[in-house]
Amino acid sequence: MGSPPFFLLPSFVFSFPLSASTIVVISRFSTGTSLFVEKPDILISPNRDFSAGFYSVGDNAYCFAIWFSNSRTVVWMANRDNPVNGKHSKLSLFDTGNLILTDATKLNVTVWATNTVSLSSVQLFLNDTGNLVLCDKEGIVLWQSFDFPTDTLLPQQLLTRKAKLVSSRSQTNFSSGFYELSFNNDNLLRFVYNGLDVSDIYWFYSGLEDYNNSILVFNSLGNLSPSDDFTIMSADYGAMLHRRLTLDYDGNIRLYGWEEERQSWVVSWQAIQRPCIIAGACGANSFCSYVTGYGRKCSCPSGYKMKNRSDWADGCELEVELSCKENESGFLMLSHVDFYSYYGNDFGNFLNYTFDQCRDLCLAACDCIAFEYNFNKEAGYSKCYPKTRLLNGYRSPELNGDVYLKLPKSYILSHHNPLEEFNLNCSGDGTLQSGKNSTEKFMLWFACGVGGLEIISFFLAWFLLIKTQKILGVAKQAYDRAAIGFRKFTYTELKKATKSFSEEIGRGAGGIVYKGVLSDNRVAAIKHLNEASQGEGEFLAEVTIIGRINHMNLIEMWGYCTEGKHRLLVYEYMEHGSLADNLSVNVLDWEKRFKIIMGTAKGLAYLHEDCLDWILHCDVKSQNILLDSTYQPKVADFGLSKLQNRDVLKNSSFSKIRGTRGYMAPEWVFNLPITSKVDVYSYGIVVLEMVTGKDPSRSVHAINDGGVAEHKRLVTWVREKMNKAAAITSLLEEIIDPLLEGKYDIFEMKALVQVALQCIEEDKDVRPTMNQVVEMLLLQEKVSDGVTYNECNLMAY
Repeated sequence: MGSPPFFLLPSFVFSFPLSASTIVVISRFSTGTSLFVEKPDILISPNRDFSAGFYSVGDNAYCFAIWFSNSRTVVWMANRDNPVNGKHSKLSLFDTGNLILTDATKLNVTVWATNTVSLSSVQLFLNDTGNLVLCDKEGIVLWQSFDFPTDTLLPQQLLTRKAKLVSSRSQTNFSSGFYELSFNNDNLLRFVYNGLDVSDIYWFYSGLEDYNNSILVFNSLGNLSPSDDFTIMSADYGAMLHRRLTLDYDGNIRLYGWEEERQSWVVSWQAIQRPCIIAGACGANSFCSYVTGYGRKCSCPSGYKMKNRSDWADGCELEVELSCKENESGFLMLSHVDFYSYYGNDFGNFLNYTFDQCRDLCLAACDCIAFEYNFNKEAGYSKCYPKTRLLNGYRSPELNGDVYLKLPKSYILSHHNPLEEFNLNCSGDGTLQSGKNSTEKFMLWFACGVGGLEIISFFLAWFLLIKTQKILGVAKQAYDRAAIGFRKFTYTELKKATKSFSEEIGRGAGGIVYKGVLSDNRVAAIKHLNEASQGEGEFLAEVTIIGRINHMNLIEMWGYCTEGKHRLLVYEYMEHGSLADNLSVNVLDWEKRFKIIMGTAKGLAYLHEDCLDWILHCDVKSQNILLDSTYQPKVADFGLSKLQNRDVLKNSSFSKIRGTRGYMAPEWVFNLPITSKVDVYSYGIVVLEMVTGKDPSRSVHAINDGGVAEHKRLVTWVREKMNKAAAITSLLEEIIDPLLEGKYDIFEMKALVQVALQCIEEDKDVRPTMNQVVEMLLLQEKVSDGVTYNECNLMAY
C-alpha cells in the first residue's frame, strides 16, 4: 500500500494557571522542595523542547503534566482523572524519596504518588526526550514517566506488556476516554473499546512472538516498530522532527510530526483508514458514515434525536414512545446499514427466516427495537437479527444488509420523508446542518408532489396486475415447501428408496446409514437405528423437535419412519462424506480445514445454547462431521443422544458411557455429571486431529529427549510439543499434518492448537463454552481477513 495521506490538525494553546505571575523555569528540584499550583514554576528539559508543571484543564482545575514547549501539546499527565484545585495544591518531593501530589482544599488528600522509597537524597528532572525522571544520588532511576504513559508515546519510549495507552475523553477533555491500547495475554497488541454500553476489541496487530519482549517503539525519523523484525515508515520518514504517537479520542492511533513552517502537527501515519469501523465511533442508536472531504459523520435515524448535543458518545435516543401492541408498530428501512451483532444486543441469529417471520418476531417482542435482515447469496441462506440495542452503527454502500427500525405507525404516517436522517456533524458543537430556507423547501416539496402523483398513476395499474400473480406465487411456494418438507415416511417407501437397504455408506453405535433416492428424486442418507427403546409417541415428540432445528452447520433432517420395531431417520445426503474419510486423502488444504473447524464450532454452539431444546451431541468425532459439495461442514447424529436418552438427559446423567475412544471426555470415565462440556472436549480432539492429521484413537509414535521411542496419547504429544515450541519455534512444524506440505498459516495454526488445548482441559469448568470457542475463532478469522499495511500483519475489523 502507498503511504497514507497527511492530515492537518490545529495546535491548541492552553493558558498557564496564573498568567499575571512570573513563570520561574527550573531544571530540577531535590528532596524537601515543592512545586505550587499558584506559582507557575515549570521544569524544562536541557534542550528546552519539553516542559513540566501544573496545566490548566478546566475552571480552577489543574493536572501535573508534561507538554511540548513549542505547541503546549500535552504528552503525559499524572492525575488526568483527578484534577487538583487551583489553590494550595502542590507537588512535593519528600525525604523518604516519594513524590506526592496533594490537593490542599481536600484536607491534603494524596491525589497521586510515585510510591518510591530511597535512603539517600533524590532529585526530579525532565530530560531531553520528554521523560520525567526521579533518581537517587547514585543515578539509579527510582521512577520515570516513560513507564506510565497516558495517551501518547514519545520517540524511544517503549510500550511494553506492563503498560497501556488510554485515549482522552475528547479534544478538550484530558480525562481517560473509551479507547485502550495494550498487549494481552496472547501477546497481541490490541485496541479495546470500553464504552458506556459494551466493550469490544476492534483492531490488533499479531506479529509478535516473544511475549517477554513485547514492545512498541518509534524514533524521531518516523520509523515505527511494533515488533523486533518489522518496521512501519511514516509518510515523512527521514526528517528530524518533533514526533508523537497518540491514541486519539476517536480510537485511532496516529503518528504526528511537528511542521515548523505551518506551526502545526501533521499526521504522517495512522493505523485505521476507515474511521467508521472503530467501535463506538458514534454512540448508541446512531450510525457512522464516511463523507469524502469531511471524514467521519454521525447521524441519528428517523424517530431518534441526539441525546447530548455536545458529545456523540452518548448517541441518540427515541423521541417517540414504542408500544407493545403489534398493531400499533411498523418499520422504517435503513439501507446499507449494519449494527454490532453481539449476544447482549440481539435475540439471536435466525437462519433461513423469511422477511415476514423476522418482522413478526420483532413485533411480538416488546424489547425489540429493530431487526436486521439480509440474504447471503454465496451461502444461499438468509439471516435475521432482532435487536434490543443499536450499537456501533455503520453505513456504507458496500454493506448489503438493511436495518428496519420499529416505530409507531402514527409517527411513520405523519412524516413525508420517513427515511430522512438527522444529519449532525461530529465536531461536538451539536448543531444541525444548515438547510434550505422555508420557501425553497416548499417549492421543492411541491415539485416532488406533482411528480409523485404522476408516477403513482402510472404504476397503479401495474401494481394491481402483479398483485394477484404474487399472491398465487407465494401460495405455490408454500405448497411446494409443504410437499417436500419434514414428513413421516413409510417403511416401504424407504426400503424402495434404498433398494432394500443395499448401499451402505456408514455405520456407528447408533445404527447403519444407507444411501437412497426419494420419490421426489432427492438423494438422501437414511439411518436405520439399532434401538427401539421408545414408544411411537415419545419418538415422534423427540424427532419433531430435531426436525425443527435449522442451522447451516447441522445436518438437515427431512423426515422419519416409525413402524413396529423400525425407527429410521432421513437426512440430506452429503457429497463429500465424512471428515474422517477426507483427512485420510490429500483433499483438505489449510483454508478448508479452518472453515470446517469454524463451521463445526458454530453448529455445536447452536445445539448447546441457541436452539429451542437443550441437546448434547455426546459423540462428536470426525466420522460425525459431514462435508457437502463445497466442503461446508455439517454435524450429524446430533439427535441420537436425545432420541435414545430422553429421561437421563433431563437428569444430566447417563446410565452408560457414550462416545468413541480417543474423543471421550474424562467425565465419562470417572462417572462425573455430564454437561455440554463433554462436546467441547470432543471438539478439541477433532481440532487436534485436523491440525496433526493423526487418529486420536491411536497412540502417537514419538522419540523422547533421550532418543528412546515412546507411544503417547495425541493430547499429551501435542501439549509437549507446544511447551517446547515456546523456546524452539521450529518444533511447531512437527505438529502439522505432513499432507499439507508446509502450506498453512503459522499464526492460525498456533491459535487453533491453543483453542483446542483449552477445550481438552481435564477440569470441565476450565473449558470454554462452544459460544466462547466461536468468538475466539471469529477473532482469529478477522486477523486472517484483516487489512495489511505493507507487509505488516496489521488487522483492522
